[in-house]
Amino acid sequence: MASIARWCLAHRLATVLIWLFALGATATTAGFAGSAYTDDYDVPGTEAGRAGELLQQGFTQLGGDADTVVWHTTGPSTVRGADIERTMTRTLDAIGALPGIGAVTSPYETAGTGQISADSRTAYATVTFDQRVEDIPRERAQALVDTAKAAERDGLQVELGGSAVALTEAPALHLSEAIGVLVAALVLFLAFGSLAASLLPIATALVSVGTAYAGIVLLGHVMNVADFAPMLGMLIGLGVGIDYALFIVTRHRRGLRGGLSVHEAAREAVATTGRAVVFAGATVCVALLGMLVLRLGFLNGVAIAASLTVLLTVAASVTLLPALLSFIGTRALSRRDRRRLAEHGPWAERPTGFAARWSSFVERHPKLLGAVAAAVMAVLALPALGLHLGTSDQGNNPATATTRQAYDLLGDGFGPGVNGPLTVVARLDGADDRLALDGLPAVLRGTSGVSAVSPVTYSNSGDTAFVTVVPDSAPQDRRTSELVDRMREDVLPPVAENTSLELRVGGVTAGYDDFSDVIVGKLPLFVGVVIGLGCLLLLLAFRSLAIPLKAAVMNVAAVAASFGVVVAVFQWGWGSELLGLGSAGPVEPFLPVIMVSVLFGLSMDYQVFLVGRMYEEWRETGDNCRAVRVGLAETGRVINSAAVIMISVFLAFVLSGDRVIAMFGIALAAAVALDAFVLRTLLVPALMHLLGGTNWWLPARLDRLLPRISIEPPGVPAPRAKIPGAHDDEDLTVAVRVH
Repeated sequence: MASIARWCLAHRLATVLIWLFALGATATTAGFAGSAYTDDYDVPGTEAGRAGELLQQGFTQLGGDADTVVWHTTGPSTVRGADIERTMTRTLDAIGALPGIGAVTSPYETAGTGQISADSRTAYATVTFDQRVEDIPRERAQALVDTAKAAERDGLQVELGGSAVALTEAPALHLSEAIGVLVAALVLFLAFGSLAASLLPIATALVSVGTAYAGIVLLGHVMNVADFAPMLGMLIGLGVGIDYALFIVTRHRRGLRGGLSVHEAAREAVATTGRAVVFAGATVCVALLGMLVLRLGFLNGVAIAASLTVLLTVAASVTLLPALLSFIGTRALSRRDRRRLAEHGPWAERPTGFAARWSSFVERHPKLLGAVAAAVMAVLALPALGLHLGTSDQGNNPATATTRQAYDLLGDGFGPGVNGPLTVVARLDGADDRLALDGLPAVLRGTSGVSAVSPVTYSNSGDTAFVTVVPDSAPQDRRTSELVDRMREDVLPPVAENTSLELRVGGVTAGYDDFSDVIVGKLPLFVGVVIGLGCLLLLLAFRSLAIPLKAAVMNVAAVAASFGVVVAVFQWGWGSELLGLGSAGPVEPFLPVIMVSVLFGLSMDYQVFLVGRMYEEWRETGDNCRAVRVGLAETGRVINSAAVIMISVFLAFVLSGDRVIAMFGIALAAAVALDAFVLRTLLVPALMHLLGGTNWWLPARLDRLLPRISIEPPGVPAPRAKIPGAHDDEDLTVAVRVH
């Protein structure tokens, strides 16, 4: 690390230009290439996935995105009135003439029979684009919205729903990122007292995250990448990028106050804290790449995109940041510190103030404070016991959104199931199969939970057909999921008996249920792999059994408590409407996987910086109480500042207007707050005081078998410190030193 720092400092202008060139080149290339994100939740091998494949093979004309135009009358006229029919027919004709529109099915035509509600107050038309939603430009979707909305007048409400229409509701400006960055800059200025020093972490993070964002756009052309992956990468990258730079700048400022030159202080900061940053970033990447064990294409792209962002933020922190530090010189210090340095010379810092007093307080009351911290985490985790995985739809959008209002109008006029119909897809061969299939609608109409059933629609070749089933419950209702299971297990098998019929149940709810089942089934393996790899890294670096085990327990506690907060806000709806997050609904099925990866990685960061300093003190003194007290006192302020920055960035993403990103933002902010202010500054030190020398114990045989890695700069000896009262074969080698 020292050699990297020396090169970057010696070639500081070249280092800055290389990073700016990388940013400009990737951004330009991404601009020309355009985005190619996909939201493909289908899992190969599931029944809903097989239904979708059969439908695409037999009905190639159904490939375009289908949206709806819904109108509702409140005056004396109904939707069947001559004036309303004339207005809306003219509007639908104008929509059909728009570029990119493949077909419009009007309720005033024979093909649209059934698209007028029983009370004649609500009607809808189906608008089919000639492209899938990921290929539809936002401008075309906006033209549809503007054309339809132009028909509104007193007594006539027009709303639109569908995936393409949702594109028009996504925020055009990255307001959330800007707010997060501004809050982070304010916290850094208050912590450093220097404008120049507070801007460097921001600049470093923006360059690295900007490069990663453009890289993720390009990544979407070679593999499946979800449309929320860039925002998720930016969310994680800004948080960890600013934090990593904060730790290095803090160490650099300490070196300047200790009398080192600018280049010496920057080189030492990278050689010491920079190594810890690399190790912490590696743990985040390992946790994120743990998603690959699930073998789900949808999540593979998310894992690689997020890991790419973390990798670039780490690289920028140990290369670009020292180059920038050399440019600002002693202005990394506040004016008061520079004046004191000039008048009185260098000085050694000692922990004072609240951090020192808190550290001593925890040492005096470890049992009480540990119990309080455990109780807080347990209470917050309780809502997670009622976690309901499912996928939110436009019924969860903010009440003012046109997609939400269209959803509500359809539900009120035609029943809640119309917003999420099920599709029974059949592959048939011969007259017997067709005869059995013709009787399927009657069987389905007699099934409990079914509101309406369409006639059988056959493909041109006659070997594929489908039936649309409208449940009497909403797509997110558990009763709809029960209907899917009932159709698959009890209703369809007798119909296909003694025939070669292949019947599959697909549709929105069926697909999401299958996706959730796959995720839940693989979750234990995934969590085991992520926790196991993280603990192994800590074991190899810190050569202790207790430290990795405590870290695993703390991380699980942080994940459980953060999920409790997510359930309360999003599933129970506590404050979701006030925050502009829409109505209550299920938690996205992929959220647990991504959250476990991200939270485990971020938690390891604080573990490395906090316990690493304790290790250093233990190595030098062999006094556990002193090690814990000094480690908490010296790192507490920096960790708390880093946590405030990360929380601010994460919470700012609640303003993104995207429910999924808002879930990530609230879950990550809650987890970091609990991790920093409850676990790392309260429960962890309390447990370490209670465990005493056991914290640092590693059996001698295991110590000899394990390979050695170190966060310590090369050439620094790793003396052996014995546990007071331990046997000779139960000594400890401490090989970690984090400043």
